[in-house]
Amino acid sequence: MSNSKFKDVFVVDDDKVFHFIIQKLFSKNNINIKPSFYLNGLEAIETIREKVNLGVSMPDLILLDINMPIMDGWQFLDEYRKTCTTNTSTTGQTIIYLVSSSNSITDLNKAKDYQDQIKDYFFKPMTLEDLKKIF
Repeated sequence: MSNSKFKDVFVVDDDKVFHFIIQKLFSKNNINIKPSFYLNGLEAIETIREKVNLGVSMPDLILLDINMPIMDGWQFLDEYRKTCTTNTSTTGQTIIYLVSSSNSITDLNKAKDYQDQIKDYFFKPMTLEDLKKIF
């Protein structure tokens, strides 16, 4: 798995234990990527807006939690859509996976409303098999 197609990875999750687990999964599987970690959707969307304004490339991959303070995953997706539709050169480049401990029918159904933005939905804790599906 060491030759990753992803160079710039955002992990948007308020759980620092999840950040640690992702780093361990990456290093144990020779995924030579240093992800950027964000504790809520607002931090991540601000960075993405900066990238858009500067005309630099968007993240290749975003692992996005749903339940976070300040701006949750759904709000992030709404803002991401607005940000990227104003700049057509950025759409379609970033692959987004929802990674959540929520298995509620409400969240699973809501994810269907975002099928144009999210590639898949993984449950925490992420496993090596999940990672193989992504990488």
